[in-house]
Amino acid sequence: MGEFLRDLQTYTFLQYALLAGGLSSISCGIIGSYVTVRRITYIAGAIAHCTLGGMGAARFLQKEHAFPVTPLQGAVAAALLAACIIAWFRKKGGQRQDTVLSAIWSIGMAIGIFFISKTGGYNEDLMSYLFGDILMVSKNDLILIAILDVFVVGMVLIFYNQLIAVCFDEEFARISGVKVDLFELLLLLLIAMTVVLLVQVVGIVMVVAMLTLPAAAAGKLVKQLWQMMAAAILLCLVCTTGGLAISYQPDFPTGATIVILAGAIYFIVLFIKKWR
Repeated sequence: MGEFLRDLQTYTFLQYALLAGGLSSISCGIIGSYVTVRRITYIAGAIAHCTLGGMGAARFLQKEHAFPVTPLQGAVAAALLAACIIAWFRKKGGQRQDTVLSAIWSIGMAIGIFFISKTGGYNEDLMSYLFGDILMVSKNDLILIAILDVFVVGMVLIFYNQLIAVCFDEEFARISGVKVDLFELLLLLLIAMTVVLLVQVVGIVMVVAMLTLPAAAAGKLVKQLWQMMAAAILLCLVCTTGGLAISYQPDFPTGATIVILAGAIYFIVLFIKKWR
C-alpha cells in the first residue's frame, strides 16, 4: 500500500487510473441500481459483450488503415447500436427475448474476435479487452469517460421520476401517461454508456458483476432508490480504489481484484443482514 501511495504522487498513469475508476463509479452506482431493481442484468451482459465487436473493428481500422478511431470510441458505437436493437425487439415483441439477447451477445463477440485476429498483437489486445486494463487509460480516454459520465448523471437527474416509474411499475407508468418505450430506450442507452466506462476498468467479462454487486449490496442496506444509488457509488469507489491499491505491488490483475473485492463486500453485507 505504501508503494502505491508513493508512486501515485509520481506516475501519471496511476493518477489517470484512479480518476477513471472514480468517474466510472458514479455511473456504475446509479445505473447499476436501475439494472438491479429492473432485473435486466442479462441485457447489460449482452450489451457489454457486444462492445468487443466495436473495439475489435476500431483497433483493426486504427492499426491496419491508420483510421483515427480508438477502441473506446468503437465500444461506444457498438454499445449504443446494441441498446437500440434490443429496445426495438423489446417493443415489437414476437421473438423470445433470451434468444435475441443471446444472438446479440454472441454475434458481437464473434465480430470482435474476427477483427482482432486480423490485427497485430492479437493475444495482448484480446486479454486487455476481456479483462480490462485500467492502468493503460490515456488522457483522451479519460476525457471521453468524463463526457459519458456527465451525460449519464445529467439524464438521470432530469428524468429521475420517469425512470423510477418505468423500473418499478411499467403498466402504471403507461396508464399515467409516461412514454414507457421512450424511457426504456433511454435507460438502455444509459446502460450502454455505463458499460463502456466499466469495460476500461474491469473488462467485458466482468462488467455485469461490477454493475450488480455494489448495487445489490447497497440495496440490502437502505430502503429508497436514491439512497441505494448513493451507497452503490460509495461501494464502487471503495472497490475501484481498493482494488487498484491492493493489486499494484504484487502485480495482480486489477480488474479481477476490483471484482473480487466487490464480491467480498456483497457477501459480507449478506452475512451481516442474515446475522442481524
